[in-house]
Amino acid sequence: MTEDGKILSEAREMYKNPEKGIIPNECAEFLKKIKDRVVCDAIENSGIKKFDLIAFSQGPGMPLSLWVGANAARELSKKYRLPIVGINHLIAHLEIGKLMCKVKDPVFILATGANTQIIAFEGNKYRIFGECLSIGIGNALDKFGREIGLGFPAGPKIEELAKKGKYVELPYVVKGMDVEYSGIITRAIQLYKEGAGKEDLCFSLQETMFAMLTEVSERALAHTGKNELLLIGGVAANKRLIEMLEIMCKERNAKFEVVPMKWSGDNGAQIAITGILNYKNNKKYYDNLNPDKVTINSKWRIDD
Repeated sequence: MTEDGKILSEAREMYKNPEKGIIPNECAEFLKKIKDRVVCDAIENSGIKKFDLIAFSQGPGMPLSLWVGANAARELSKKYRLPIVGINHLIAHLEIGKLMCKVKDPVFILATGANTQIIAFEGNKYRIFGECLSIGIGNALDKFGREIGLGFPAGPKIEELAKKGKYVELPYVVKGMDVEYSGIITRAIQLYKEGAGKEDLCFSLQETMFAMLTEVSERALAHTGKNELLLIGGVAANKRLIEMLEIMCKERNAKFEVVPMKWSGDNGAQIAITGILNYKNNKKYYDNLNPDKVTINSKWRIDD
């Protein structure tokens, strides 16, 4: 990627286990096998022979996988004598979203498997205004999907079944600016075992969980005074969630954008653009950073 955000090449390979989801040690072994090929493809396809820095995801995430990336980045940094820049993987989602949707200062909804957060840039740093207290929205839907035999990932199948369902009452749990999804899933599974239909439960889960997310998003817009809302993450593919947020933003005269799915999931471009921004803001530090001193931070929060 260039300094002005032009993507020169984009190579990726994704670990998948449709039956069990992500198995940490399997994922790390997969990354070890493909990392050199993916890096070579990205370099070859870019048409560039001179590079300025190496960026990698330093956290948060699964430690075994993060170490694969960190070790590969250290090797490249030493081999080509380039600065190495570790970045926060979640902030990278925000930065690629801003780039692709051409928004300036939005409230972000980060809705991935493990993360559900309402984020905004205030006081010269990213701050979390609300988040899930236990399980992220994507993982919550997948957990329910596994219980009723939908496989992994369950989100798209739940969305399809929901079109044929009717409402069944489920817990609605918003605590201040935070949302709590674990109890909703527990109750939905209980109702399924008691004979409630899949379609009705899928419909009710979406209506309840998405309404909670819409409520705290609207409150964040009101609190910050911002007039842009940006939806990022795998759950951003759900048309019902998009519809709810569109209605809310229209009523508030706020701009609403959804990051295209190609750039909503994990990708190299998001790491690159955030690496460039980090380097520009702390060039002296990175120019003097010993690659062997670089480590990972698997629990690195956005607001840290």
